[in-house]
Parts: sequence; C-alpha cells; structure tokens
Amino acid sequence: MLHKILSACLVLTTMLANSQTSVTALNIGTDSADFFLQKGLLEKQNGRRLESLKNFEKAARYDASSKVITAELASAYFDLRKYSQARESFKKLVQLGDQSAATYKQLMTLSFQLKQNEDVLLYADKLKTADPSEKVLYYVGKVHYDMDNYGDAIKYLNRAAEEDPANADIPYMIAHSYSDMMNYKLAIPYFKKAIELKPTESYWIYELGLICYAMNADKDALKYMLEAGEKGLKRDNDYLENLGIAYLNVGNLDEGVKILNEILIKRPSDMNILNMVAEAYYYKAKFDQAIEYWDRVLEYDKENASALYMIGMSYQKKGGKENTDKGIALCDKAIEMDPSLSSLKQKKMMAGM
Repeated sequence: MLHKILSACLVLTTMLANSQTSVTALNIGTDSADFFLQKGLLEKQNGRRLESLKNFEKAARYDASSKVITAELASAYFDLRKYSQARESFKKLVQLGDQSAATYKQLMTLSFQLKQNEDVLLYADKLKTADPSEKVLYYVGKVHYDMDNYGDAIKYLNRAAEEDPANADIPYMIAHSYSDMMNYKLAIPYFKKAIELKPTESYWIYELGLICYAMNADKDALKYMLEAGEKGLKRDNDYLENLGIAYLNVGNLDEGVKILNEILIKRPSDMNILNMVAEAYYYKAKFDQAIEYWDRVLEYDKENASALYMIGMSYQKKGGKENTDKGIALCDKAIEMDPSLSSLKQKKMMAGM
C-alpha cells in the first residue's frame, strides 16, 4: 500500500514539474529577448561591439517585431561595417513603423554606398519629405551621373552646388557629364572650378589638358599636362604619349621626340610611336631622321608598305637625282605591295599640277 502511495506522489510531482515547464515556455520568448537585449546594451557600453551584435542577433531571434532590438541590430551591423545587413535591418525598421528622417537617411547613404541606385532615389525622396532641411541633391545627382543620365545629373548637381559649394566632386561630375557628351566648351569652366576647389587632384588637371587637346587648344593642353605631372601624376606610357604629342603640336619637335623616345626605351617595337616620331621629323623636313624611324618600323614588319612608301617620299623630298630616283623606286615597290597606296601618288601628282 505504501508503495502505491509513493508511486502516486512521484507521478503527481512529475506532472507539476511538466506544468511549470509549459508555463515557462510561454514566457521565455519575451524574457529571453529582453535578457539578450540588455546583455547586448551592456557589451555595447563596454565597447565590445562584436559581442553586443551577437546578443542583439539572439534577441531578434526571440522577438523579431521589436523596434528597439531591430534598431540596435541595425546600428551594430553598421558600426562593424556589415553594410548589407545594416541596410536590411533599417528597411525592416521602416516596416515596423519607424519612418523617421534618421532612418531614411541611413537607408539613403547605405544604398548609395552599396550602389543601389534606385533605392537611393527612393529614400532621398522619403528623407526630403520627412525633413525638408536635409541635403539630398548631391546623392540624387551622383546617382543620375552613375547611370549616365547626364541631363538630370547636371540639373541636380547644379542645385547641389548651391547646397554645398565647397564640394569639388560636384563641378567635376558636371564637367565629366558635358565632356562625355563631347560638349567640351561647357565642360571646361566646370573642370577649372573643380580644380580650383581641389588643386591637388593631378588627374583632373590632366583630363582638362586632354579636353583642351580635343579642342585644338594646343598651348593650354601642354600647360595642363605639364602641371599634372608637376603635381604628381604618374608618368605612365599614356601620359608620356599625350605629353609628347602636346609638345609636337606646339612645334617643339626636340622635346616631343625626347618624350616619345622614353616610351620606346620600354616599348621598342611600338609601331604607333615609331610612326609618330617619323612623321614628326618628316613634316619638319628632317628626312634622314624620318627614314631612320621608318626603317625601324620595317625591322619589325618587313611587309609594312606604308612605311616603305614614306621612306620613298622622304628620299624624294631630300632632292637630287639619285635620291629622287631611289625614292620613286621605293614608292613604286610599296604600291606593288599595297595598291591602295597609289591614291597617295595620284594626290601628289595632282598637287604638283
């Protein structure tokens, strides 16, 4: 009998324990969310940002609808440069009812950083509605610029310049918008404004030089290319080639050839540079030097009929029967190799009539 009573007590005790566990389970979600939130806040206060994030993530698993937890989670992701997760958390915060200017600003800047262009425009509009004093025009203009929508880019960036006149990137992007549309005349003043605001940007100065070159403003092209070099622009082959051409365009043959020869030291079989130097000598009536460089072209390409033809023309330009006969023979041989060169001979004949 005693054994039965003890068994019954044991069963009753087990049932009571299970009942208590069920009650605890009903409350564990909210209690745990708050527990991990408070723990995360303490870790945050102590500067342990990664540990605080781990606790906020645990809190969110227990209560995904808490604005407080979601806000702390978004902030922690942002501080740890986990920008994609931060953006998603801020978007969730909006869904939970937080439509504050601060949240929209975070979403605009994060979308901008992550190149989510359509979202930048969306949240810039919402931010401006939430707080009309916020400056969003730079972001809107930059997005249109990145999307090659130059008409709207110029419109918004010009307005952004009124909000932030010291931002050198604004006139630079306007300048680039115009230059990409080959409207060089309108691009130049904006390039100059950008450089005035940020005079250390050597590449911007170089680009201005290239714009001047495209407009046949040869003296200005050389001036800005030299200034770019003085301010630290890397003297790579592209820079040296354009600088050499700039010297040739203003009539400074010696300096231009000197610069182009810097490229040939590293790239001795660069046909474009060899032909360029040869032509520069040819048009300055330095025919022996022209022949020397076209001979170098033939060393690398024995079938180059154009180079052979120009050697023939150089001999003819030198004058004297021997040179003229040799030149004519070389030109005829070049035409045999490439009959299309006969059109050059016909033009010469017409010019002499």
